[in-house]
Amino acid sequence: MSNPYDVLGVAPSASAEDIKKAYRRLARKLHPDLNPGDKAAEERFKEVAVAYRLLGDAEQRRRYDAGEIDETGAERPQHRYYRDYAGSDHGQGYGDDADYAGYADFAEGDDPFAELLRRSAQARARRRGQDLHYRLAISLADAINGTRTRLTLPTGDTLDVSVPAGVVSGQTLRLRGKGAPGGEQGQAGDALIELDVQPDPRFSREGDDLSLEVPISLREAVLGGPVRVPTPTGHVELTVPPGSDGSSRLRVKGHGLPRRGGGRGDEYVRLRIVLPRGEDAELKEFVSRWSAGQTHVPREEHPA
Repeated sequence: MSNPYDVLGVAPSASAEDIKKAYRRLARKLHPDLNPGDKAAEERFKEVAVAYRLLGDAEQRRRYDAGEIDETGAERPQHRYYRDYAGSDHGQGYGDDADYAGYADFAEGDDPFAELLRRSAQARARRRGQDLHYRLAISLADAINGTRTRLTLPTGDTLDVSVPAGVVSGQTLRLRGKGAPGGEQGQAGDALIELDVQPDPRFSREGDDLSLEVPISLREAVLGGPVRVPTPTGHVELTVPPGSDGSSRLRVKGHGLPRRGGGRGDEYVRLRIVLPRGEDAELKEFVSRWSAGQTHVPREEHPA
């Protein structure tokens, strides 16, 4: 940053009143509320505000003139020792209350600039905090059943989140008052949490429906019988009809994904016939003697 006297356009011998007048003149010219969208004016205003915070305080000005602090207000090295004041006011941007503190007394006048400052101060005091956006990954089962979970924020803080049953990926939950703090009289913003429903590796998705492949034995395919089938929220028992084959597709009603309008899709189970591992002499003997199997050509019934 430049020499604060140069920033304000006054001589080092200037009186406190001259410094105040110079700052008021520049503030009226550069104030961001009077120059919306002008980044150059905003940056210049920041410099002017920092300079006045330094020179407008008699003790700070004395220490600066004595070489004890620099133009940012940070301690200068003394003798052979150096102290790092990383928490000084250096670098505060427009929008911080500190940028306005230096000329609060200017708001006591009756001119239009004083009225602007009063309105700005009132608006800052009433301003609502910003909404903060987060993303939360949940399992498919939690999306269907609902859950309570804890979200760890980048700051290390945590938020307890209640996820209702039947949510879908991309849906946003609003936690009121859990966002950034507002002004002295303003409400805090909200935390907006976008849900990301993670895919379940057991299932493939077809719209709101789910499908999976379930292996069955040759005996179960020929004779039928009950089989245990997974769903996102547990297991159900299905009955395989006698004479089922790999083209069979069974439906488990209402065990699919939540629908935005309410309800749930279905789960479809594809059957896959799996033979025993290893060579089975008895099975080979049966098939070789099975006359119907010798004439049955499924490719003719189901051409590719």
